[in-house]
Amino acid sequence: MGSWFSKLFSTQEINIAMVGLDNAGKTTILYQLRLGETVTTIPTIGVNVESIKINNINFSVIDLGGQSKIRPLWRHYYEGTQGIVFVVDSSDKERIEESGDVLRKMCKNELLKDCALLILGNKKDIEGAVNEDELTKLLKLEMIQLKYLVKSVSATNNEGLTEAFIWLSENVCH
Repeated sequence: MGSWFSKLFSTQEINIAMVGLDNAGKTTILYQLRLGETVTTIPTIGVNVESIKINNINFSVIDLGGQSKIRPLWRHYYEGTQGIVFVVDSSDKERIEESGDVLRKMCKNELLKDCALLILGNKKDIEGAVNEDELTKLLKLEMIQLKYLVKSVSATNNEGLTEAFIWLSENVCH
């Protein structure tokens, strides 16, 4: 009974890498979840590491810069990662194809083969943003072998973020 009782009140820790093109909203999402408010951010050059807690689950999130010169460094953070959050600016149709190319290339990395993949179509509150079905098609996700979920969210309004991270917590390998 002791182990059951301790599991009931224990806090699980999940290691997450948050990636995506620059200006997709990764850091805004991270701080919305961490602080419960929208903060003014600057482009991430390198990494931010933060812990966020959702439903008694601690997520250790590595927020990796998305500029093209930084993306080759992402692979150095994959080891030990249980889940990937890939953020796409769903209002920037011109860069969605590039996001898909980057995403599909990333998913071929052997270190990620057992990871759950959460794809956040951020900025759903902006007029012209594509919905989840359109985003799935535009990113060409049929080519991805990982278990994934596409979720439209708004970092500034905190819409859909908690539900998305709950899905991630339920689908990572422990």
